[in-house]
Amino acid sequence: MAGKRRCDLLLDLLANSPIVQHLRERKEQRERRGKQLKTQDTLEYVFHPVPSRTLRFKVRAANDAHVMLSATANPEGSDPVLEVFIGGWSNQKSAIRRDRATPDKANVETPDILSNDELRGFWINYLGGAIAVGKESEVEPFLTWTDPSPINVAFFGVSTGYGASGEWVIDESIDENYDIDPLRNIVDTPDVPSASGEVAWVPSEGGVIPPNAVLGGFDNENLYVGRAQHEGGVIPGKVLSSHGVCYVAWGGAEHGKQDYEVLTGSNLQWVPSVEGQVPPNAVVGGTSETGETLFIGRAQHEGSTTIGKIQPSHAVCYIPYGGQELGYPEYEVLVQQ
Repeated sequence: MAGKRRCDLLLDLLANSPIVQHLRERKEQRERRGKQLKTQDTLEYVFHPVPSRTLRFKVRAANDAHVMLSATANPEGSDPVLEVFIGGWSNQKSAIRRDRATPDKANVETPDILSNDELRGFWINYLGGAIAVGKESEVEPFLTWTDPSPINVAFFGVSTGYGASGEWVIDESIDENYDIDPLRNIVDTPDVPSASGEVAWVPSEGGVIPPNAVLGGFDNENLYVGRAQHEGGVIPGKVLSSHGVCYVAWGGAEHGKQDYEVLTGSNLQWVPSVEGQVPPNAVVGGTSETGETLFIGRAQHEGSTTIGKIQPSHAVCYIPYGGQELGYPEYEVLVQQ
């Protein structure tokens, strides 16, 4: 017992030592770098320009930390908006909501995700309609949804309510590759085969993503629409920047290609379809080794939204995933508006 008392006394002395106090102060300073905001128990949003494709922030709140994404600084009731609720329902669930309307587009159980005693970090990634929400120390999101009618997000707002007020620290690091201007010019590549309208295929390699690339999915990170030559065909697939390749599905397997093309452009949307059917305004993605026209599709698989090829004669959308070629009879197809 005497030894335990001495140990406890030593721990108390260490906890209150100048060195430990200094380290605590440094930790608190690091946590509070960025724009500091306070929100009251009112559910009233305070808006600011988005600094990058990924909004990073810390928040201290007992429950209901809300983030709204909008094209304008003061959206009216009829304006399209996205809301992310973290720690709602008495700090038991989190959700994504479109245009302030229920039912929620996505929700998940997140017990005790917020704390009234400490700042906790989160990130929200939004581009081209794919939204993902994750924790500061984790790469994989805990909440995702893909908006079929993407909003050109230029502003974010934060709020708290339902008995909670909040302290926020917003990371204001600027992403120079992020452009909130919806009228940004399309890359001019007249020598590159392209579909009709305001889209073009831009040569790339090694995971490089050109400006105005078309975002098509999410699997721990953004996936962009790409295509690559393989076995005599030009196959649409997914560009995974961190892997440095475009993955295409062919012959029952997933193939990574270091040289590829990335689809760039605007006025595009994803629409549901089935069994190899594509609308007349579907974007052409390439050709099979036999000369069949391939279109750009995507499907949900194991929590991801993965881009692949629609091969009408096979009545499926093939996606590359986990080393395999997986066929889905129900999918979404990329079309021009």
